[in-house]
Amino acid sequence: MSAKSSMENLHGRLGHLTAEQQATLETFKTELAAEGYYDPAKHDDHILLRFLRARKFDLKASKKMWMDFINWRKEFKTDTILQDFDEKEFPEWPVVKQLYPRYYHKTDKIGRPIYVEQLGGVDYQKLMSITTVDKMLRNHVYEYEKLVAYRLPACSIKFGRHLEQSCTIIDLKGVSLSQFGSVKALVNQVSSIAQNYYPEMLGKMFIINAPMMFTAVWAVVRMFLDEVTVSKINILGSSYKSKLLETIDEQNLPKFFGGSCECPNGCQHADVGPWNDGTVEGYPKEEMERFNILFGPQAMKK
Repeated sequence: MSAKSSMENLHGRLGHLTAEQQATLETFKTELAAEGYYDPAKHDDHILLRFLRARKFDLKASKKMWMDFINWRKEFKTDTILQDFDEKEFPEWPVVKQLYPRYYHKTDKIGRPIYVEQLGGVDYQKLMSITTVDKMLRNHVYEYEKLVAYRLPACSIKFGRHLEQSCTIIDLKGVSLSQFGSVKALVNQVSSIAQNYYPEMLGKMFIINAPMMFTAVWAVVRMFLDEVTVSKINILGSSYKSKLLETIDEQNLPKFFGGSCECPNGCQHADVGPWNDGTVEGYPKEEMERFNILFGPQAMKK
């Protein structure tokens, strides 16, 4: 196993299955197909294994989770959201990005796209004055689908291995208790979608600039979580630089987080990575970059 691949937990993934897990995967496919919930043209073993791992290869629990996922996709119209969710439905996109800073920025050392949320910059009252919770949820699902269909495949090609997870940085700098309370409902709904319909996609999470109270609460919460989940999450105060640099190369980490990257228009606006930096043949794809084309830094210069 290479040093880079050792940064991931490969248990329960293709090429790392026990005989029992392989048999469960085959039974999973057979039973789902019999009930009309499995299409081999759309559902590869990687995605099926994410749901099996999320339920620790419990066949009954995994089937329920998968069926709920397929039913939700039909109800939410998820299969067509990459085509349907556009600037006509979400013209407030550039303002939302200012009021709720969240973005992708390059990759970590093993090729996972880095996702950043700066919750201290969230102005929830202003946010809800120009958009709605429903549209924000559609925007989040759009980004999840874009991650699955666009960002991760580009990263996989560049790094020569299957990648299905991201590396997340949650910055709590400047977050007040009242501010966190107002945005909590939206965060909970987004988290529920991630846990129920996009399981096993978190590779690593760094929560930085965490206040002491948050750290104390985490010390209690972690006792109720399994070891795999706990190992993915790092709660850090203001001295986080060295920990981030264990996972992220300095040139890929924004300067305001202790790295050396200074994107020309600001790292929080660049949305740069293998999916659009010209390093992967066939990328970028114009249909996947339409919000950046219309509202991104280059558009603002025109």
